[in-house]
Amino acid sequence: MKQPGDKISSRRDFLKKTSQACAVLATGLYGTQAHAAEFTLKYANNLPMSHPMNVRAKEMAEKIAAESKGRVELQVYPNGQLGTDTDMLSQVRSGAIDFFTISPEVLGTLVSAGQISGVGFAFKDYGQVWAAMDGELGAYVRREIAAKTALFAFEKCWDNGYRQVTTSTRPIARPEDFKGMKLRVPPSPLATSLFRGFDASPTSINFAEVYSALQTKIVEGQENPLAVISTVKFYEVQKFCSMTNHVWSGFWFMGNKKSFERMPKELQEIVTRNINEAGLKQRVDVKALNDSLVADMKAKGLQFNEIDNAAFRAKLRSAGFYAEWHKKFGDEAWALLEKYTGKLA
Repeated sequence: MKQPGDKISSRRDFLKKTSQACAVLATGLYGTQAHAAEFTLKYANNLPMSHPMNVRAKEMAEKIAAESKGRVELQVYPNGQLGTDTDMLSQVRSGAIDFFTISPEVLGTLVSAGQISGVGFAFKDYGQVWAAMDGELGAYVRREIAAKTALFAFEKCWDNGYRQVTTSTRPIARPEDFKGMKLRVPPSPLATSLFRGFDASPTSINFAEVYSALQTKIVEGQENPLAVISTVKFYEVQKFCSMTNHVWSGFWFMGNKKSFERMPKELQEIVTRNINEAGLKQRVDVKALNDSLVADMKAKGLQFNEIDNAAFRAKLRSAGFYAEWHKKFGDEAWALLEKYTGKLA
């Protein structure tokens, strides 16, 4: 027979369990600590859990927890859990989140030089990409970020892959095939300018809304690396994939300077080293994934075609695209770009 105190005890147990469950949820998807850490860092991105970025982020979070002996917990919030790209950029600037992996296209809305790696048909291969981003061009971009914002970028860029164009209406084989096409692009003046150079009709749509925009035919196509096209399942709402390799796309791993500097130097070193090491591993993962995805998505019904990149670069040159962005970026930045890509205009 239950006593009056039993109900109170049961209620206490219920509240205790509920509180514990809430605490687990509050640690984020990849929270690693069983007890409160001295420093809790939030990292947000817009990619699915299965993407190499988040696979390596989970591993990175575990290593940081272990090496700091539980003093630092890195919580990972994937898949746009904390908002759109612009939302997350605003949050990392305010310190509401500590880290955010930002594409050059989005970074360019804050720091113009941040998007210079997104110049159309600039990098011929990964050899040029990593020489530039690990070299003088990347160092220049990081200096600009530090000088013009309350943010900083870690030394090693993470990879997103070369961007390809998918469409539901027609493949892109020649520059003229873009004419009049309604194409989703990131919220970036550079991306918009690039496709206007091909006489397309580019539309800026936040990443989280792209699938539905393709599904409802608000736009005919979009452009992203194969790893993103696959993990977000754009092949379900697109028919063609043209291997344009029009822009190399990466991610700067950005941090809030004030938030990061509240940790002692030895903990900053642990976090920095693990983020940079994870970035290098993620580069290998992304390239391997992209290389394997063509056959996989062909089997799912996506039709692939190759293009002549020289014709597309010539079209951009005649449209004044390179001259326009040389002027906007300035001589110093443009010279650093062309040091690795060769003459563009």
